[in-house]
Amino acid sequence: MSATSNSATGHLPQRCGVLGGGRMGAGIAHALLMGGSTVVVVERDEASAQAAFERVAESVDRSIARGLASEARDEIMQRFSVSTDYQQFATAQLVIEAVPEIWELKVSSLQAVERVLDAEAVLASNTSSLSVSGLAKELARPAKFLGLHFFNPVPASTLIEVVIGQETGKDLVEASRGWVQALGKTPVVVNDAPGFASSRLGVAIALEAMRMVEEGVASAEDIDNAMVLGYKHPTGPLKTTDIVGLDVRLGIAEYLHETLGERFAPPQILKDMVAQGKLGRKSGQGFYSW
Repeated sequence: MSATSNSATGHLPQRCGVLGGGRMGAGIAHALLMGGSTVVVVERDEASAQAAFERVAESVDRSIARGLASEARDEIMQRFSVSTDYQQFATAQLVIEAVPEIWELKVSSLQAVERVLDAEAVLASNTSSLSVSGLAKELARPAKFLGLHFFNPVPASTLIEVVIGQETGKDLVEASRGWVQALGKTPVVVNDAPGFASSRLGVAIALEAMRMVEEGVASAEDIDNAMVLGYKHPTGPLKTTDIVGLDVRLGIAEYLHETLGERFAPPQILKDMVAQGKLGRKSGQGFYSW
């Protein structure tokens, strides 16, 4: 069965893989599991693989506790496995890469996955800003590649950005819409461009909020409250930056600065905080204490 054969009815591929089991990768694996797929997560070493297993298991437990699962825990978890062997992707119909936003790492990881995939399988990147068309040029089957940009935290987010590269097959557009809907989320389809739609707008707001803190315009809390209360954002731009990770936001800003110009130049406060190890929630300190 090809990866796209059942997508027209909004069904997920039966066999899926995720490369990388960090916070995002584990969230993606959880979403695919809850959607009914069999899922394998591949990590770089045994310790990372075990940590990924525990993250996904905890997410499954939370979903069950909230009454969001239609199956028993054992039924869900028997469809889940972790590994350090890329060969585990050989039977997957869809593999989603979720490694850090480093160009060379993305390319080498995607190439390694593609080498073991069936010719009809689909490969996707969870990149939040890097060029999908550029990544596709490094692959042997660019027509079978697209971006599927999930949002953190994946279980709570209702949006997935479907990013269409210059060589992405037309059949994948509708197929991927169906997959996203099968996950209970809403697809937003964008053509490949720096930062796509979400990261470009989100980073622009966040960078301006950082400049306001830097200039002493207002506190981080008051700036965030202005956006939450005044514009109905669920979370302010600075708290969102803490959740995403200041290092991640800096990397995206640097890429957008390079590709789109000075309006995306990262402010000094962001560069200083990253240099000091203040990365947000994952380090315990960012614009907020966690």
